[in-house]
Amino acid sequence: MHKSKKVAVLLAGCGVYDGSEIHEAVLTLLSLSKRGIEYEVVAPNIMQHHVINHITGDEMVEARNVLVEAARIARGEIKDLSLVNADEYAALIIPGGFGAAKNLCDFAFKQDSSFVVEPIVSAFINKFKNAHKPVGFICIAPVIASAIYPNVMLTIGNDQATVDIIEGKGAKHVNKCVTEVCIDQGNKVVSTPAYMLGQSIAEVASGIDHLVEAVVSLIADRVVSASAEVK
Repeated sequence: MHKSKKVAVLLAGCGVYDGSEIHEAVLTLLSLSKRGIEYEVVAPNIMQHHVINHITGDEMVEARNVLVEAARIARGEIKDLSLVNADEYAALIIPGGFGAAKNLCDFAFKQDSSFVVEPIVSAFINKFKNAHKPVGFICIAPVIASAIYPNVMLTIGNDQATVDIIEGKGAKHVNKCVTEVCIDQGNKVVSTPAYMLGQSIAEVASGIDHLVEAVVSLIADRVVSASAEVK
């Protein structure tokens, strides 16, 4: 795939409770790879909010860096978000996990519509938004979309408390099951519930595969539209 058709995958650390959900991140990379889509993993070079013991659920007395932790999932092949150029990518996908709601924004702590997105993350996503490039949001990550895209249509499954908050941002929520996706054609935003609803990794894999398929389709649509405009 041509350099301009690469997909960026934005991670928020490593681990469901304080970083990116590992299954969702790996399934995203797998889905892209099996389609022959070139991708690059990126993450902000910031400290994560806190560190959680994934056995007990207790907070640990230590500090970790989002970029360094996300590199575990990327097998070391990762780029600092502050050093990448959004123009090099045709699309962006953001897996879920509490890191998306703790490190990429403060949704997990505000628990109301006053939450904000980390500035470097917001700036990166806005470059895709302004260029009308597709962005996929997985699991809890769609809350970020509600803070960036006016009146965006999306899904986080069917959790009413979260629905109320993102609709307070102006988003339009659509209930979807774990294997389904919500596609906002106007905003080029695709979302799927993943582990907001998923009871098995197989279910989550199906939904993420459908999301990647939709994102790739939107890339193709954009390329065709651009070619038509040139003619």
